Amino acid sequence: MRAMPDLRVLVTGFEPFGGDSVNPSWLVAQHLSRASIAGVQVQAVQLPCVFGLSAQVLVQSLAQHQPDVVLALGLAQGREGISIERVAINVDDARIPDNVGQQPIDTPVVPGGPAAYFSTLPIKRLAQGLQQAGHPVNISQTAGTFVCNHVFYALQHHLQGQRVMSGFVHLPALPEQAARAGRPTPPSMDLAAQVAAVQQLLALCVVHWA
Repeated sequence: MRAMPDLRVLVTGFEPFGGDSVNPSWLVAQHLSRASIAGVQVQAVQLPCVFGLSAQVLVQSLAQHQPDVVLALGLAQGREGISIERVAINVDDARIPDNVGQQPIDTPVVPGGPAAYFSTLPIKRLAQGLQQAGHPVNISQTAGTFVCNHVFYALQHHLQGQRVMSGFVHLPALPEQAARAGRPTPPSMDLAAQVAAVQQLLALCVVHWA
């Protein structure tokens, strides 16, 4: 086991998608990149919002950084607060195309892989910690079947059996994104609040690891 200062933390976020010029998952990851959280340095990697390629970039990043804790972030329009995902399923089923026009229907993320993987994050402890710190949070039972779930499943599949704490968290839209969605305006959270919440999540993960 590594000593606390030697722990390696990796945060991933997605490039903009669907006509947006920003994606809060990547903006948050950027803000935390090379930050020191509980004495541990954080690395950030941007993933393409593309089936297949996102998983390839993720696996390459895992090999490069050899993290002990991985927190993958994504955007979930319409959700309130921070959504800590419990389970990734082995299905790609896209309601809309990804950033290169792919739209898989009922396709496995990993052919022959298990039906699902659970997060290895201490999700209940994380949710409790965020609530106590005043951040809106919930535990979600589905990460959907788009690229977020694709990455979540690929992450857990690649790390199965390894002593790495890993999982996926969905973030709400930024206020400017929600404002473009029309009326009624969907839920949103400003960037500073999202950064603070994810920073708290990572600090809790590091403490739990220790």
